[in-house]
Amino acid sequence: MKINTLELENIKRIKAVRLEPTANGLTVIGGKNGQGKTSVLDAIAWALGGNKFRPTDAQRDGSVIPPHLKITLDNGMIVERSGKNSALKVVDPSGNKSGQQLLDSFISELALDLPKFMNMNNKEKARVLLEIIGVGDKLFELENEESRLYNRRTEIGRIADRKQKYADELPLHTGIPNEPVSAAELIRQQQDILAKNGENQRKRDRVFQIESKANSLSREKMLIKKELDRLNGELAEKDMELTAALGELETAKKTAARLHDESTAELEKNISEIDSLNRKIRENLERQKAEIDAETYRKEYDDLTNQIEAVRKAQTELLTNADLPLPELSVKDGMLTYKGYHWDNMSASEQLRVAAAIVRRLNPECGFVLLDKLEQMDMDTLSEFGKWLEAEGLQAIATRVSTGNECSVIIEDGYVKSAEMEEKNVSKCWIPGKF
Repeated sequence: MKINTLELENIKRIKAVRLEPTANGLTVIGGKNGQGKTSVLDAIAWALGGNKFRPTDAQRDGSVIPPHLKITLDNGMIVERSGKNSALKVVDPSGNKSGQQLLDSFISELALDLPKFMNMNNKEKARVLLEIIGVGDKLFELENEESRLYNRRTEIGRIADRKQKYADELPLHTGIPNEPVSAAELIRQQQDILAKNGENQRKRDRVFQIESKANSLSREKMLIKKELDRLNGELAEKDMELTAALGELETAKKTAARLHDESTAELEKNISEIDSLNRKIRENLERQKAEIDAETYRKEYDDLTNQIEAVRKAQTELLTNADLPLPELSVKDGMLTYKGYHWDNMSASEQLRVAAAIVRRLNPECGFVLLDKLEQMDMDTLSEFGKWLEAEGLQAIATRVSTGNECSVIIEDGYVKSAEMEEKNVSKCWIPGKF
């Protein structure tokens, strides 16, 4: 639905204006400040949008005649507000009458009040876009999942860094056992060695005893020899005992010669140093555990990174496959973007293009949009914007502080500037390439 004609009288700064906007493209209402340009847009919004768009001081100063607004739509419907109370009359081509409810069904509120959309914060703009393309709930879920994974990954990364830092601060001791040493085990080994050494000593003592015995027998033998005649029989017996003792002595000496006492000095040293040794072992084990923990958290961090990338890919695919109002329009981190730029980094013309495209998609039946203050566009940008509107089949009625040739009509003191200008611009308000 588009506007074919509009007739306005005694509204704000307007005295009497009649326009036939171009069906597709840009109709620029030019003029100096305070001449009634914006009053035209306000009157259209009031006529079609209802009393919520009614200007505070709707009737022109100095006029005794109440405002009169009449708009003919391209579907043949006539919308008229007139009289003291500005009563609404809506008549369709068949002559049937209706009211504001019918207008609201096919006229977009944002098309009448584009600044309302443009003044939204970036997240609100993104929400409107996502509602249009029907992926808001799914994208919201993906963004929440990404946020959850990102926060978890950040936490895991910090833990891994702390673990690694702690491991790096611990000393590393080389050439020591991997497990703590038991003092009881060292003491038991020491006792075993002492017992063995004691047994060796007893054997040495036995050698001394046997040697003493042999010496005694030798002395006795000398005595016996002196008394050989008397002790001949006893001598023979003692000879036998001596032979046996000497054989036992020889065996004992050989056994004693092969004996080797083991030193307990190393064990005594280990026992005295066991606390220091175990401290180093515990530090090594603690460092090893910290490094293992750090590596575990690093792996979890990498896994979360992969999950985040998967979620972001799903978001990208969701928006890539969506039917967007404009190519390169997207939502990133809950913010509206166009050609990779957020709203505050877009040019003024890009902002208007994005806003117009989104508002058009909100209600496809509404084929027009009202734009104020196009003086922010240079001539090339204005021409490009007009061509885009025409290609989109979108009707735009806009104001611009200018009296140049880019203007479709010039408003001066509440009127179209001259009959010649009106005749020149009313029927064909914007020509591609005119600028």
